[in-house]
Amino acid sequence: MATKDSAPVAGKLWGGRFTGGQDPIMTQYNESIYFDRIFYSQDIRGSIAYARANIKTGILTDHEFSEIERGLNIVLKEWQDDKFEIQPGADEDIHTANERRLGEVIGKDIAGKLHTGRSRNDQVATDMRLWLRDQLEKLEEYLVDLLKVIAARAENDIEHVMPGYTHLQRAQPIRWSQWLLMFGSFFAEDLQELRHLKARVNKSPLGCGALAGNPFNIDRDAIAMELGFDGLIMNSLAGVADRNFVVKTMQWGAALMMNMSRWAEDLIIYSSGEFAFIKLADAYSTGSSLMPQKKNPDSLELLRGKSGRVFGHMAGLMMSVKGIPSTYNKDLQESVEPMLDHVKTVGDSLQIATGVLSTLAVQHENMLKALTPDMLATDLADYLVRKGVPFRETHHISGQVVSLAEKEAKPMDQLSFEELQGVDKRFERNVMEVFDYQKSVEMRSAKGGTSKSAVMEQIEALKAALAGGQ
Repeated sequence: MATKDSAPVAGKLWGGRFTGGQDPIMTQYNESIYFDRIFYSQDIRGSIAYARANIKTGILTDHEFSEIERGLNIVLKEWQDDKFEIQPGADEDIHTANERRLGEVIGKDIAGKLHTGRSRNDQVATDMRLWLRDQLEKLEEYLVDLLKVIAARAENDIEHVMPGYTHLQRAQPIRWSQWLLMFGSFFAEDLQELRHLKARVNKSPLGCGALAGNPFNIDRDAIAMELGFDGLIMNSLAGVADRNFVVKTMQWGAALMMNMSRWAEDLIIYSSGEFAFIKLADAYSTGSSLMPQKKNPDSLELLRGKSGRVFGHMAGLMMSVKGIPSTYNKDLQESVEPMLDHVKTVGDSLQIATGVLSTLAVQHENMLKALTPDMLATDLADYLVRKGVPFRETHHISGQVVSLAEKEAKPMDQLSFEELQGVDKRFERNVMEVFDYQKSVEMRSAKGGTSKSAVMEQIEALKAALAGGQ
């Protein structure tokens, strides 16, 4: 008979092995209930599927399963109605809390059979995958929404011509739509990767036990089918050890936010007074507490800043996982909180980006004012190329024209025909037709270019990429 000093630790699923009390700070340090309670519905769904499979193993009778299912649905309703009462110290995680409450609802004799052959190791991995699978569906919806806005704006704003930049220096004229579609191509790749990621996440670890597998010949395929998984993690050690699916999610999110940050940076620049290519809606701007005239692009600055937060999630988890031995170690608990924040941050960012882009105003007059004739220097070189002059020679000749315009302190298109012929006699009077920004963009008609036809082709390609996942 156990003495008072040798009694199990009260309320702990693992308490039979321990007789000493736990440091209260350790209890708090160890528990995860205050963040993993978000998995309450996934945990209950997994428990019902697991219990159903244990009818065939003989662990549960039909009546016992019915009672477990009934009790778990009561517990689920309490969570949904915000009436579930967490017991600090006793409910160290969502699994413990749900099982404790189930015992109170239907009695411990039946409830105590639920966990047979199962471990919190495969249970938490299942909960995380179920939750993340649902969240990735939402992220896909948000990303598709952003891409639809990009495609729509690119089509509606196709007439607007602006400076294109390299090294943040004016380079050649491009269509505003071409700029939009650059990021559309980046985000479309992110969408493709997300769809691959969803398949990677949607594998079932339930039935792997603590690490070595289930000793009661449970039908893992039936459980996976009930929970909507595409298949199984075939190695039980991998089933409980794997957090690569979280790391891969964070790597995907970090890559997306890298693109998002560059997109935001461009728009921050374009919205500044020095450029004034775009104007943000009031809904996505803030003012200054001191300077009444200010309209700050805080939405975009936060998107740029949040990218660092997302990179941190990824790097932090990889550092936590990289050195731990197989299979399950408590370090893996550190995958949950950053995963929750990562998914929320990425989801919020996608929705803000969509709002920003759908409401901003294009100030195309300022885009046109920013265009300068020297940006057509390559077009001038191409003019002579079409007359059979080697490009390396025409590049040099065009550079001389640029230099002459600077020397004469006037734009290139205001040089006289005689001045141009003074540089090279092969210029003819129709050379002045080169200094036309619309003509310049229309000349770039090869696939991927900035002509209207090429841009429309890119828009259709983006629409096709969106439809590919439907």
